[in-house]
Amino acid sequence: MRIVVIGQAAFGEQVLKRLLEKGYEVAGVSAPPHPAGGKPEPLRALAESKGLPVFGTADLRKADVFAAYAALKPDLNVMAFVTDILRENVLTAPRLGTIQYHPSLLPRHRGASAMNWAIIQGDKRTGLTVFWVDKGIDTGAVLLQKEVEITADDTLGTLYFNKLFAMGVEALEESVALVAAGRAPRVAQDESKATYEPICTEEHGKIEWGKPATEVYNRIRGCNPAPGAYTTYKGAALKIFDCTLAKDAAQGKSPGTITAVTEKGFSVALRGGTLQVARVQAKGFAKATGGEYAKSAGLQAGDTLGG
Repeated sequence: MRIVVIGQAAFGEQVLKRLLEKGYEVAGVSAPPHPAGGKPEPLRALAESKGLPVFGTADLRKADVFAAYAALKPDLNVMAFVTDILRENVLTAPRLGTIQYHPSLLPRHRGASAMNWAIIQGDKRTGLTVFWVDKGIDTGAVLLQKEVEITADDTLGTLYFNKLFAMGVEALEESVALVAAGRAPRVAQDESKATYEPICTEEHGKIEWGKPATEVYNRIRGCNPAPGAYTTYKGAALKIFDCTLAKDAAQGKSPGTITAVTEKGFSVALRGGTLQVARVQAKGFAKATGGEYAKSAGLQAGDTLGG
């Protein structure tokens, strides 16, 4: 079975590495170009080191590049973290079709920011889906799913890197094995349970201090590390990253009010709790501890964020 791996970054690199280690025939790879003056693109770099044919993913829209890809006569495309929109001729060229990894339990959280929204919306569980790609956005039949818990202090970063990254590599390998054995399921998604959210951008990271404590905390966790939840202090933008939620409410303090400042960080009053902030980033500056920022910005107990 001849496979073309389409993807990017460390995830795509690890998927290719695993498939090669397991002895699968990888006919070629599609990945973005190396950035000018930056670190090599991981998937492309590994493919080149193995002497595999490599195509730019966006370039597959060009007739000559598509022809070279099709000439590989792939049996299966394996999509491992793809952000480019692929044309239907690429998806249907392989004899067996195209499978893709998605970091949610489809049909819930379709879209490119599935992990962000699972945390922001307070889901207790999520997971991954490997599905057969069709014309829609994450709408294809399900091949395989695996579930994980979203703990109270998980962030976008911990959910992906500590839970869904390695599990995703294993799931794609398992899926390829099922396809090779002719035993890969095709379970239609239940459209009545489908949700779709937009790409989570900075506009979605605005902290509304008047919301209940858990909603504020979920938004910050779901935007950590990207795009970063933000507020303002004295009119200047301030992103909040690492923090914890204490259930004890600051009596008599309005939401967004600074209740304490220490060398390590600062605390903010919420509706039904207190946010203990450990790491922030002021616009135009590097990330810093909450304590370092408070000292440099003159942040004191009694000050208000977001005003």
